[in-house]
This record gives sequence, C-alpha cells and structure tokens, in this order.
Amino acid sequence: QVRLVESGGGLVQPGGSLRLSCEASGDIVSIGTMVWYRQAPGMPRESVAIIRSNGESLYADSVKDRFTISRDNSKRTMYLQMNDLQPEDTAVYLCHAMIQTNHDAQIYWGQGTRVTVSS
Repeated sequence: QVRLVESGGGLVQPGGSLRLSCEASGDIVSIGTMVWYRQAPGMPRESVAIIRSNGESLYADSVKDRFTISRDNSKRTMYLQMNDLQPEDTAVYLCHAMIQTNHDAQIYWGQGTRVTVSS
C-alpha cells in the first residue's frame, strides 16, 4: 500500500522559515511529478509548487522567490523550504504525487501538515 506522509508544519512568526517534507512509502516502482498544495480555511485548494521527476520546478506567483521545492529520489521524499513566511501562507499543506507501482499508476495524496504564521 502506498502512503504519502507530510511533516514539518507548525507555528512560526511572520518572516520565519519552515521546511516541509513529504515521504512516500510502499510498493513503489517510480515517482513522477510531485506537487505541494495548500488549503486555507474557506479557500479553494491551490497548487503552490510542482517538481517533475527530472527536477524541473514551477511555482505559484504568490510564493516565488520565497519557497523552494526539491526532491530526493533515493529517499522518495519531496521538500518545501519556506522562507519569509507571511500570515497569508497559513494553511494545511498537502503533497500529491503520481506513483507507479507494480499494479498501476495513480495519484496519491497525503493527509497534510498545518502551517500557521502568526505573531
């Protein structure tokens, strides 16, 4: 069974930093594109950053130059380094990945990790 587990969320003051991780486990053959999403209360889920299997990355305008997405394929883990956090970054952050197993390829979601930016 494939699982995605996020970690690294917490409470931080404006201007602070956090590093999120998303680790995949299970019967995995390969992992394709991975995405960090976030969902704030009462708001639609939005894509924050995308990283392809070759390392190519894309960012939402709202986080460009503050957030950095990366992945370590040997550890089956994706990261999101978040700097200069602002109150509007408060949300549950979820990871999403296209994963190939011995049986099929499908999209998996993690349960999320909460980030709160407040003084």
